Amino acid sequence: MKRRLSVLLMARKCLAYSVFLAVLSLSRLLHAGRQASSPGHLVIPAAFLLLCAVHRVEAKVAATPDTILARSDVQAAMQAIKSNEPHFIDEQVRICEIASPPFHEEKRAAELARLFKEAGLANVRIDHAGNVLGDRPGAEAHPHLVLAAHLDTVFPAETDVHVTRKGNILKGPGIGDDCRGLAALLSVIKAMNDTHIKTQGSLTFVADVGEEGPGDLRGMKELFGTTMKGQIDYFLSIEPGEANRVTNGGVGSYRYRVTFTGPGGHSYGAFGIANPIQAVGRALAHIDDLQVPTEPKTTFNAGRVGGGTSVNSIPFEAWFEFDERSPDTKSLDALDAKFKAVVHASLDEENARWKDKGKLSVKIEEIGTRPAGQTDPNTAIVTTAIASIKSLGLQEATFGSGSSDSNIPMHLGIPAITIGGGGKDQGAHSLNEIDDVTDSWKGPQNALLIVLTLLQ
Repeated sequence: MKRRLSVLLMARKCLAYSVFLAVLSLSRLLHAGRQASSPGHLVIPAAFLLLCAVHRVEAKVAATPDTILARSDVQAAMQAIKSNEPHFIDEQVRICEIASPPFHEEKRAAELARLFKEAGLANVRIDHAGNVLGDRPGAEAHPHLVLAAHLDTVFPAETDVHVTRKGNILKGPGIGDDCRGLAALLSVIKAMNDTHIKTQGSLTFVADVGEEGPGDLRGMKELFGTTMKGQIDYFLSIEPGEANRVTNGGVGSYRYRVTFTGPGGHSYGAFGIANPIQAVGRALAHIDDLQVPTEPKTTFNAGRVGGGTSVNSIPFEAWFEFDERSPDTKSLDALDAKFKAVVHASLDEENARWKDKGKLSVKIEEIGTRPAGQTDPNTAIVTTAIASIKSLGLQEATFGSGSSDSNIPMHLGIPAITIGGGGKDQGAHSLNEIDDVTDSWKGPQNALLIVLTLLQ
């Protein structure tokens, strides 16, 4: 509060001094018999007016979670979130039982679009990638904040997505990741509308596609690259986890499919030609010997491998899929260069082993790219999240890096974090995923307080 008052006082002094300089400049011009429109003599007062405008902007963002939380309408919204939580836990279950496999999020997207419209959001639409968007305009277009949760799961279409419940324990594929985030999103919308909360800045709610592995963040790439390009000032995504969780680092990843090909032949009759599966074996053995830094944590994994037609055939093709990760772009690029060098060295080794008999070739195909990034801990969105967690009496904020929707804005330099939706999630990406929704209302409360602080 003291900081806000000091900023306002400085802004008023600045304005008064600017007016004084403007009058002084004009009087000198008139006394000299010159045209009052001469622009050169107005540079100083104009500069002070610009400075004053800057201070007025600062004054608008000087609100803190404490000052926002003290408002009666915000107190009412916080109570509404807590009171409405049983309903939104039911919604979490219901939404989760609408299958949303990779690249086929349409049914769940249609339901979220219906719920967005029912909740009173403006301009509800589905973009080219399949993201569902709904607006809640403020008094001004900016700052513009996006609050998001993802629609997709990691599970294939044939997965049984039935959810079981025992007390506060929900069990089912995707129940936490990210049905919890979607429920929190809906809870925030209802609380804001029921208590008629107004904001200075504008807010867009997004239920997005393609966050999970094969989706390659296609929803966020579309949102920031086309749908809302240049419009977003802050980005906040909700994932499963406790309400004091803050992710301000984006773990980047490069993913490849490496395919060795050759003529193939009979295991006896064609013996002596280079073998694609043996080339894969060489590559994987060399990859296993790669050294990577522990800080920043940098990792690699060969996750899938295949090829061949029968036990008595030299294969004409063999392949493996490879994933490398780091929150640091330089470390990721250094590992990437080593990986590609190893693959080509393995090709040369296999061809040299069998000399000129049926040489192999190799193709390294990119199947996914998630850029690394980080939101500085001193950025307003991070300091606001820390203060919000403290204001709500939650446990001390915990920080970390992860791969989430926030990777894209972080990489673009747009302030972004991912926060926990409340409750406790276990077994993510497994058929036995569990979400303990005890006190889960704390997640949407924290999301709302962060949003309101940044938009006032």
